[in-house]
Amino acid sequence: MRYDVNLSILFTDLPVLERPAAARAAGFDAVEFWWPFAEAVPPSREIEAFEAAVTDAGVQLVGLNFFAGDIPAGDRGLVAWLGRQSEFRANVEIAAGIATRLGCRAFNALHGNFPTTDTALDNLAYAAEVAAEIGAVVLVEPISGAPDYPLLIAADALEVIDQVGRDNIALLADLYHLAVNGDDLDAVVADHVDRIGHVQIADAPGRGEPGTGELDVFGYLAKLEANGYQGYVGLEYKAQTGGFDWLPEKDRAAGKGQWA
Repeated sequence: MRYDVNLSILFTDLPVLERPAAARAAGFDAVEFWWPFAEAVPPSREIEAFEAAVTDAGVQLVGLNFFAGDIPAGDRGLVAWLGRQSEFRANVEIAAGIATRLGCRAFNALHGNFPTTDTALDNLAYAAEVAAEIGAVVLVEPISGAPDYPLLIAADALEVIDQVGRDNIALLADLYHLAVNGDDLDAVVADHVDRIGHVQIADAPGRGEPGTGELDVFGYLAKLEANGYQGYVGLEYKAQTGGFDWLPEKDRAAGKGQWA
């Protein structure tokens, strides 16, 4: 089991371009981001600066969200947003270019606060086709805290994935979101591990680091590992203690977590 730090929710006291180096200084060598720009198609100079920040820090980008709209305003993705298909597809191309240059092989395609339509399925199929060209996977994520978001539990995301019918689309299993939405985590990690392309963690309630809530984060990670999951575990929580004391430094750099 390998960890990466989500730098769109951690180290947010620093400018975006300083966060990769901060993660490296904290002992991590892998990072992920939500879309780190204000626009679906940002200026080339901003893309180049972002790529340089990741490369210069000596960390590996392992996950990147497609542009999801105005997240602070409540947007949660363009996949199912009618009228923004061309914008979504242009963003997919930009993201694929970044991933090609940085070696990233996982894209999170947030569904959006709309029902699943043929347009949504077509958009996911297009993203999967582009991702396949670089050996990457497209992730579909159930999330919490967005009243109009239709994908709440693993079964919701898997149904959409099945409708698209592409081999390189997988479930993003964020244990926090699934738990808050009432999913059966034991069943998810036992029955669907072969369909999970990425895992993210935060404790519940509160979305803090492991140990700040009541969710058996370490227990579920142990079960995932025992069932064959070998991918990254993204730290996507809101820091409450201000540090990473819960995770020994020896386990931060693509190391094996110890689920004691």
